[in-house]
Amino acid sequence: MTEDSHEAASHENVPSRQRKRFPGISSRAYEHPADRSALVALRKLSGFDTVFKALSALLPERSLRLLFLSDSVRVSDAQFAHLHAMLRDACYLLDLEKVPTMYVAQDPRPNAMCIGLDEPLIVVTTGLVELLDEEEMRAVVGHEVGHALSGHSVYRTILLFLTNLALKVAWIPLGNVAIMAIVTALREWFRKSELSADRAGLLVGQDLRASMRGLMKIAGGNHLHEMNVDAFLEQAAEYESGGDLRDSVLKILNVLPRTHPFTTVRAAELKKWAESRDYQRIMDGHYPRRDEDKDASVSDSFRDSAAHYADSVRSSKDPLMKLVGDIAGGAGDLGGKLRDRFAGGGGGTSNGNGNSNRPTGETGQDPA
Repeated sequence: MTEDSHEAASHENVPSRQRKRFPGISSRAYEHPADRSALVALRKLSGFDTVFKALSALLPERSLRLLFLSDSVRVSDAQFAHLHAMLRDACYLLDLEKVPTMYVAQDPRPNAMCIGLDEPLIVVTTGLVELLDEEEMRAVVGHEVGHALSGHSVYRTILLFLTNLALKVAWIPLGNVAIMAIVTALREWFRKSELSADRAGLLVGQDLRASMRGLMKIAGGNHLHEMNVDAFLEQAAEYESGGDLRDSVLKILNVLPRTHPFTTVRAAELKKWAESRDYQRIMDGHYPRRDEDKDASVSDSFRDSAAHYADSVRSSKDPLMKLVGDIAGGAGDLGGKLRDRFAGGGGGTSNGNGNSNRPTGETGQDPA
């Protein structure tokens, strides 16, 4: 489909509120540094896509496609037309030429995902459709299209396969340990890819308040009259800085099984990016182009990722991250610091919230 025909086909579905389009935008423009470095490296590996697509016979992708085709509702001009309009519009704004297939699946739990090796497949649940208003849903659809543009659907499919494989080989000595080590690493990367997709959702919706409302609803349900954006973001700040080293360890244990960052953390990260120079440059039309992806430097991407993590450690208010920064800086009396922080730092005690966790399964989490 040419750009003119793509524009003509999508024109009737573009909402009245004028939003900016990003012709030829590369996913590198919005990807989190850790996500971007991994993707740039993978794209540089000769034959990588061929190898993974060769695994398609082992993966449940064909089964999943048949399952959704037979037991869900395919979004089109005839079914869930408003979602189809959002999907086409999101692809138009991010200049994704081939519109992914999208399904609505009956499930009261609000969720969404983008999977597929050969072609991206987007699924949203009825719980999500019923929970969000039009602008909030537009951000979620943009989020999923961002996954498709970045190629995340390939790696998410691999993650689903490996997680299932880990259960099957649990009886083999060390077999489960090896698989779960890979799964844990993939989950850490995938949590960062979710932050990337949140940014893509903002580029499509171009309404930060709608993105924030959507995340609050994911956390607290359809009770916006009872919630407040500033108070919600304060939770993220309290989560990051509160407690002592025991809470820091509990945070790590809580997040390890998850494929998504916690909702308040996502909201805080998205707001921070929306206020950054990087976001403003994209909105002004200055961003990496897709036709330049082949020239992207792996070493530069890894340096950006390393710099991001180093800056995160320096600026973090988390007790464990502060200790890591002290060690890296050669701080003295580390024994005293450890004693104080495990004891609560002279008054900083855990409120117990670090140990309360929502279910860590794939369903029931935040939109993918």
